Amino acid sequence: MKNVTDSFVSLGHWPSAGGFGFNTDILATNPINLSVVLGVLIFFGKGVLSDLLDNRKQRILNTIRNSEELREGAIDQLEKARARLRKVEMEADQYRVNGYSEIEREKLNLINSTYNTLEQLENYKNETIHFEQQRAINQVRQRVLQQALQGALGTINSCLNKELHLRTISANIGMFGSMKEIRNN
Repeated sequence: MKNVTDSFVSLGHWPSAGGFGFNTDILATNPINLSVVLGVLIFFGKGVLSDLLDNRKQRILNTIRNSEELREGAIDQLEKARARLRKVEMEADQYRVNGYSEIEREKLNLINSTYNTLEQLENYKNETIHFEQQRAINQVRQRVLQQALQGALGTINSCLNKELHLRTISANIGMFGSMKEIRNN
């Protein structure tokens, strides 16, 4: 400290006629020069430095603000995507439930249709069997009747003589005559 005060005291001893000179004492002149340079830098550079720091601060704040906006936008998009996902999942569950219901309905319809078809086929089969039985019975009846008629004709032909034949014809003519009279009355 003594050197700093000595340098200020030595300034007072400079000859005024000589004008301007250099002080070669480095320890005494450096703090003064540094303080002058720093003072000039602070005085003139304060605005520039302040502007640089303000610009940097504004860029950082803008970046943070943009990041926040992007983050909020991303959160909104994420929420919308989650809502769409929930909606699609509910629709998929609904389609799945409806699909299973539709499959069950179709299965029941197919089973019922098959059952109805089988029932109709069973009815057709029974009708066909009944028809064939009736036809067979009728064929047997016709054969029995034919055989009975042939047997009766054979018996009649073998037993019938001319006299019996004439009496039968006369009786039949008489029956027809009486029927004709009944009709006319």
